[in-house]
Order: sequence, then C-alpha cells, then structure tokens
Amino acid sequence: MAESFDLIVLGAGSGGLATAIRAARHGARVAMLDSGMLGGTCVNVGCVPKKALWFAAQLAHAQELAGEYGFSSTPGPFNWEHFRQLRTDYIDGIKGRYQKRLDEVGVHWRREAGRFVSNDTIATSSGDELSAKQIVIATGARPHRIDVPGFELGLISDDMFALHEQPRRIGIVGGGYIAMEFAGLLRALGSEVTVHARGRLLGGFDMEMVGELEQRMTEQGIRFSRDVQVRGLHQVDGQLMLDDATTGGCGPYDAVLWAIGRVPNTESLDLDAVGVKLGKYGRILVDAWQNTNVPGVSAVGDVCENRELTPVAVAAGRRLADRLFGGKPDARLEHKHIASVVFAEPPLAMVGMTEEQARALHGTDVRIYRTRFSPMQWAVAKHPGQTVMKLVCVGPEELVVGVHVLGLGAEEMMQGFAVAMKLGMRKRDLDDTVAIHPSSAEELVLMT
Repeated sequence: MAESFDLIVLGAGSGGLATAIRAARHGARVAMLDSGMLGGTCVNVGCVPKKALWFAAQLAHAQELAGEYGFSSTPGPFNWEHFRQLRTDYIDGIKGRYQKRLDEVGVHWRREAGRFVSNDTIATSSGDELSAKQIVIATGARPHRIDVPGFELGLISDDMFALHEQPRRIGIVGGGYIAMEFAGLLRALGSEVTVHARGRLLGGFDMEMVGELEQRMTEQGIRFSRDVQVRGLHQVDGQLMLDDATTGGCGPYDAVLWAIGRVPNTESLDLDAVGVKLGKYGRILVDAWQNTNVPGVSAVGDVCENRELTPVAVAAGRRLADRLFGGKPDARLEHKHIASVVFAEPPLAMVGMTEEQARALHGTDVRIYRTRFSPMQWAVAKHPGQTVMKLVCVGPEELVVGVHVLGLGAEEMMQGFAVAMKLGMRKRDLDDTVAIHPSSAEELVLMT
C-alpha cells in the first residue's frame, strides 16, 4: 500500500525546496524526491558558484584599478584551485542549512527519483509507492547537448565548476546568459576567450544595451565570431579545434564550452502515464496558477515555460504552497516586472520591456531617455569605460515600462527600481526623487 502524504514534490532544487518548505510550514505532510544534489542547479552548478566566480573577477579588476589609484602592489596570479575549494566549502554550508530546515519543518526528503503511476501516485526508484492529492513537478533543466562529432570533448556549464585548472584559451559556443557570463569572468581572470554565436546575443534583452555590452567585452579583448554553424569538435596534438561551416575551423583551444541552452528534465517522469501536456522543447505547460492540464498536478521552475530564473521558481513555489495549503486561494506569481541581470563584465540589468517590445506594443507612444557617463570610481583614475542607462516610457503620463542599466553596480540598484515599476512608476516620479550624490544610481533620477 502506498504511503500517503498531502504533497509530493519531485525535485530538490530552488523551486522544489521553496514549495516543500512553505507547504510543510502550513502544516502539510510533505515528501520530496530527488536523486541528485540538494539545492539543484542554482546552488551546485549555477547561480551560486557563478556569482562566486564573478566576485573573483571583480577582485581581479580591483587589483588593476588599485594600481591606477597609486597602490604599490601589483596584480598577482589567481589560484584557481584554492578558490575552487573556498567555493565548495561555501556551497556545502548552504546545503547543510537546507537539510537543517527540511528537518525542522518535517519534510520527508528521499534521495531517489520518482515517476508517475497515476495522477496521485508516484513510484520511487527503490520500488516504493507514495500517494498524495497534490503533486508538484520541480525537476528543473540541464544543459542542452547536440549530436555533433566530438561533442564529448567539450564542456557543459556544469563541468566548469569541477575544473582544477583555469583554461588558458577557451572557445565558448553560444550567445545567451551562460556564454556571456563565462566569457567575461574568464577573461577578467586572464583567459583568452572567443565567443562563437549563431545569432544575436542575449535574446530578450534590449538590443541597444546588448550592443553596448558587446563593445565593452570586445575592448577587454574578448573575440566574437558571428553567424557560426558548428559542425563538430576535434582534437589535434592535445588542442581542440571547432569545425565551423562558415569559417572552416576555429582554434586551437585548451577547452571549449558548449553554452547552447537548457532542456527540461521530464523524460524519466513517465508523464504520458497521466497525460501531462508538454510545449516547445518538452517544457511542461502550466496556467497562471502553475496548474498542468491534469487535476492535482502542478509544476514550477525551469521545467515549465517560464523565465529560467531561480527567484521565479522560488516565488512560484511559495505562492503555490500558500494557495494549496495556506488558505490563500488567490496566491499566484505575477510574471510582469521581473528584474534580471547578466553577470557579465560589466553587468547588464533590466526590468520590464525592451525598447523593441514597447514599440511593437505602443508604437509612437514610446519615449526613450538615455544617459552615459564615466562612473566616479573609474573617472578618478582616468580608467576607460562608461555606464549606460536607458528608460522606456509610454503615453502622456510617461509610465516607465522598462529600466536598463549597463555598468558598475547595475545588479544592486535594479532591485529597488523593480519595486517602483510594480507600483506604477512614472518619469515624473523619478524627476521628483532627490538623488543620492555622488552615486551612479542618481543618474536614473536625473535624466532629461
């Protein structure tokens, strides 16, 4: 006989943990299944180790700037292995705290996979069966692999955090978040980097701002190869060469990173057994309440057709738990005005619409405000580089529908402006705000 629960969560990543813990705090009896690492992609091979590497890149830049300011010390070599161990210790601490929280609220975490038997029954990989009226799929996504000769000679993003040595020369295939972030971080730490992109960079971000970022990265020595049609990867004398239908071949490289998107983890769930509908690229289709087409089965996070951001998965999971077990029948995630950041060099942050999206929807009612300046930290030392800011406004009230920042501190200042946008910020509200001086953020309230 199947062991009975109020909720079964498939996946122990950010979305699954948020759902399970919130539901348990509401008094639900919760089981969570995942054969992988507690914390999922974000904690182990995603946001957290990536941001740690970004901090290392910032310190590399700071060493260079310190010399320009007059400090006598010169930049030293980066000890990749020492840093890797620091990062591992930090991540282990996070997972330990997650385990403590699960124990405190009574979530039954089983380190094994689960698959559907019916819409209220899950079979575990050990042969047990669990049942619940509510089942949430939060199995996340993984790096996309393509069927080309020599693919296995390259690295996927997960592999980057297991490297014991920094690649001296690396080719990166792709033009999205992962490609642009690793390109900037590795270049800041001394690697020679070439980005091979098939189409435009950073789809979904404002084209003008992406162009500005590409220019900054090019000035740092990162090479961009466009309209690439990769046909494979091969090795010559211990070095890697990319086979490209456009240029013939690219390299040599010590490492090649495949950063070509992510695919949902759905194949092993036996979704056909209950008829859960899938959309493009195999992602689970959900409504505004995270419901699938099957009663009692919901989904959150990267396994759905939502934005692939950890805070989106967490917020959706918590609101779903509030609705199912917390007495809040109207609780759901509002997907409008979600801020996001590319932790490139420099970081690019945005919330709301791009200029292209706004003009497609509002036509001539769109007004754009821009500013560019040298941030004071750089200007004092006559260090090259500028911050670029852009406001996208609509209508006679000049409702702010998009805020975009490229430059130092963009990742920190955007959070507050996201709150203001959700509250209906207009351009005159920014004009009426007293600036914090001297700061970069003040320029967002001083545009004319």
